[in-house]
Amino acid sequence: MKICVYAICKNEEKFVDRFYESAKDADGIYVLDTGSTDDTVEKLKSHGIIVEQKIINPWRFDVARNLSLDLIPEDYDVCVCLDLDEVLVKGWKELIINNWKENTTRLRYNYIWSFDEYGNPAVNFLSDKIHSRKNYKWVNPVHEILKCDGVENFITCEKLTIEHYPDNTKSRSNYLPLLELAVKEDTTNDRNTHYLGREYMYYGKWQEAIDTLKKHLTLKSATWNLERAASMRFIARCYTNLEQYDEARLWLDKAILEASDTRDGYIERALLEYRLGNDLDVIKYCNEALKITTNHKCYINETFSWNETVYDLLAISYYNLGKKEEALENINKALAIKPDDERLQNNKKFILNL
Repeated sequence: MKICVYAICKNEEKFVDRFYESAKDADGIYVLDTGSTDDTVEKLKSHGIIVEQKIINPWRFDVARNLSLDLIPEDYDVCVCLDLDEVLVKGWKELIINNWKENTTRLRYNYIWSFDEYGNPAVNFLSDKIHSRKNYKWVNPVHEILKCDGVENFITCEKLTIEHYPDNTKSRSNYLPLLELAVKEDTTNDRNTHYLGREYMYYGKWQEAIDTLKKHLTLKSATWNLERAASMRFIARCYTNLEQYDEARLWLDKAILEASDTRDGYIERALLEYRLGNDLDVIKYCNEALKITTNHKCYINETFSWNETVYDLLAISYYNLGKKEEALENINKALAIKPDDERLQNNKKFILNL
């Protein structure tokens, strides 16, 4: 079995050595550089990595990914798509060899997109960018995904882990126009429509976000309940920013019904009631959230649903209601998760003086 790693990059010299160390067990490493002006290309070549350069104008991620895939000789069996800011955890190659079957075309693995300040996984889900050499291509100008021209056979190996250490200095300003292009190219694509609505929300374009996310919910292919619930929560956030709180509540209630086995809708409703000073409702929705003990590892779920937030909210609301014992219990739980947080430490002092 021949296994390769392939990537696209631009101006990422600071990641090259780490990238190589994690990928060096591959039978080949292929990188398409899309216009670096630093020493990225020279550093890659110094490690024996096969590098080609091409300027892609107008820019599209799918075009770049496909050109990088074209670099790989046809006699490879398995391709691992890796960005330079990602790290393959030691033992990855053996896990592919031991789990890949004759008819396997794609492998799901454990992906840690981000870590918290204590080094624990914050956003952690299954990803699937390890695939067979043949019958695959990338589609979508941004948030690109793999499309198979034949029959797909997935396997899952959660022991195989890829870690992401993002460069937060890089701009994502091209995401919005690329998402607008993606939706223009295919107005029925539910995933891209959802992402476009979310991007409008990030930019504070509240009404554009609401309209786009509502459109997502009308699409026939928009059947994934977690994505639908996320659209509903994002609509609620937009209405909250427009100070239309009854509409926000309405959409959060829809989100809770859509994905009742996840905490996200309950926590967002608690956050809204906290904003409005409704302590009893904060407690109600936080306690409903705590009844859910299974964290579905999915990129679309919120980190605040599983960190200290729920206990922080409960501590504040119980404090406001004069319930010292309950407030102290919850602030201690919050501090157990985030012990160095100065605001939480100060809140505990206030509670002790109640």
